[in-house]
Amino acid sequence: MGLALAAPPADAQTRTRLTVYTALENEQLQPFKQAAEAAVPGIEIAWVRDSTGVITARLIAERANPRADVVWGLSVFSLLQMEQQEMLEPYTPRDAEALRPAMRSDRSPMTWTSMDAFVSAICLNTVVAQQKGLPKPTTWADLLDPRFKGQIAMPNPASSGTGFLTVAGWITAKGEAAAWDYMAKLHENVQVYTHSGSAPCNNAARGEYGVGISLDMRAVTLKNQGAPVEIIVPTDGVGFDLEGTAILRGTRNADAARKLADFAVSRPAMELYGRSYAVLALPGVTPAVKGYPAEFEQRLVAQDFREVALKRDEILKAWAARFDGKSAPRN
Repeated sequence: MGLALAAPPADAQTRTRLTVYTALENEQLQPFKQAAEAAVPGIEIAWVRDSTGVITARLIAERANPRADVVWGLSVFSLLQMEQQEMLEPYTPRDAEALRPAMRSDRSPMTWTSMDAFVSAICLNTVVAQQKGLPKPTTWADLLDPRFKGQIAMPNPASSGTGFLTVAGWITAKGEAAAWDYMAKLHENVQVYTHSGSAPCNNAARGEYGVGISLDMRAVTLKNQGAPVEIIVPTDGVGFDLEGTAILRGTRNADAARKLADFAVSRPAMELYGRSYAVLALPGVTPAVKGYPAEFEQRLVAQDFREVALKRDEILKAWAARFDGKSAPRN
């Protein structure tokens, strides 16, 4: 009897622990874990979470001896870089063909699937703007106004996916030479490059800076919470990225990993993503997020994800050589 009482429950004995690397926002982790474990009773998710650049670097460093089973919630730029290095296990999740063609792998079997898209945005603190006489920007070029000097926070593209998609968007929209020239001029007005994509909008919402270059999800969330921020979608085009899911080649838990990948493209999962994002990979799912500017989708740049992904290291090296001196200290 003592042995019987000491034994773990039967379901605990049969659950497979999946190590899932992610760059999801912290507040998303528990709802995502809860939903996945309810939909796939045989799994238990153990998150390893950090910013996009850190997680990507860690995955690549571990490629000879992978510690992750699944990536769930990571930039497609990162996934395509990993695909190029043959790090992803080919698998087409159940019903993945229903996803938007531009938001899933073009390989057969697929190597990754998308969840949603996130977009570069400007968070303007209206109170700070009034106090300091800052104009309302409508284009990226407007941020070069000398009145913004010391009033801009932006994510570091080497550590933040939002920072990278913003830089990639400028390169796509302006061409490389003009984009680097723009960034050099913007650098004069930037006070700090943060290591989180959410941080600049959080900083602006608190009144620490007038402007935060950030991502749409954080801007909408803070505005819905009552922060004095205006969400600006520059009319000269915004960069965007896809959040995706992939199975790591070499996982010892392939069956459980495939079940999680199946869930990640399902309608219930898309409804979960729709609590935060308005652009979802599965057509016909209505997002629940409120206060999302419609002009985001109209102003997306024509992004070639694979081309940019293959240049990612080159872009980050060039950016660091020019601008890393204003980056926030790393924790």
